[in-house]
Amino acid sequence: MSRNELPDLREEVDEINLQILSLLNKRAEIVQEIGEQKKKGVGVNRYDPVRERESLDLLMKHHEGPFEASTIQHIFKEIFKASLELQEDDNRKALLVSRKAQPDNTLVDVNGVKVGDGEQRFIMGPCAVESYEQVKEVALSLKDQGLTMLRGGAFKPRSSPYDFQGLGEEGLKILKDVADETGMSVVSEILTPQDVEKALDYVDVIQIGARNMQNFELLKAVGRVNKPVLLKRGLSATIDEFINAAEYIMSQGNDQIMLCERGIRTYEKATRNTLDISAVPILKKETHLPVIVDVTHSTGRKDLLVPTAKAALAIGADAIMAEVHPDPAVALSDSAQQMNIPESQEFLKELNPSLNLNLAKSM
Repeated sequence: MSRNELPDLREEVDEINLQILSLLNKRAEIVQEIGEQKKKGVGVNRYDPVRERESLDLLMKHHEGPFEASTIQHIFKEIFKASLELQEDDNRKALLVSRKAQPDNTLVDVNGVKVGDGEQRFIMGPCAVESYEQVKEVALSLKDQGLTMLRGGAFKPRSSPYDFQGLGEEGLKILKDVADETGMSVVSEILTPQDVEKALDYVDVIQIGARNMQNFELLKAVGRVNKPVLLKRGLSATIDEFINAAEYIMSQGNDQIMLCERGIRTYEKATRNTLDISAVPILKKETHLPVIVDVTHSTGRKDLLVPTAKAALAIGADAIMAEVHPDPAVALSDSAQQMNIPESQEFLKELNPSLNLNLAKSM
């Protein structure tokens, strides 16, 4: 090969590279059209391994070298993989909850309090509603500390059927009465689509618990009402599954959704669950919805509440959720992880110095 031939050959390679690039882009456009057709089809999977095998067999039928057959298969498998990722990106662009669909943050209005407006807030209260006196004592303490959102469980989905299941509608009535008397807003879990309409008279924020994150009929039901929703991440749910659960709600017309990271199930036993702290910035980047961190359920340990809450606030959480009980030792559910009232005061004092004046007045 002469010196003059080498530049010519390299130029020819460059031209072929440009032709390959043009064909790859044209292929990508067709793949996007296929993705749109797949979304319209009922029961059509995004990934079709049979179709991939047919395509590879066709290539091998016409392959004559000089590349090894395994090399050609590897190259085209990478192209197939990139095509699937392209279809996935298109699907994310189409999601109503996606940051790409709405660049600005959604502000969730809870009786005038705008969650997601840049001010970091706290949602606290007992794990389970046990009595009017119990809820009132906690609520008064939280109100004195400047809080406006009171959480409490009236319906308690428990792992064991023999554990306390909550007071049901009577518990909702207690929460409503106490909230009216203290000027607070009620955050409480609803378990079934049939109870959604009933709950509207009592709650200001409907909570969808971790075990119901993929209860799609419940998600659609809360999506059809004009009431803020606090959606908790499922016990072993991926972030994509979590985002799609929120999409179920928003697709029905309700955009007042708060996402709650409450820890996921892993092999680790040092904590009740594993707090996926990285989920906060990921959810803030991928969606326009406010993100809350439940430090009580993610750790199950009172000694970890302050450091995990600090981490959540530092990484951008819009609110912290935690549990408080007048006497955790006799609580009917999750006694070990709930703070008593003095502990809750210290918790808030360490996390939010601006509350010190209110604390001084209440002590």
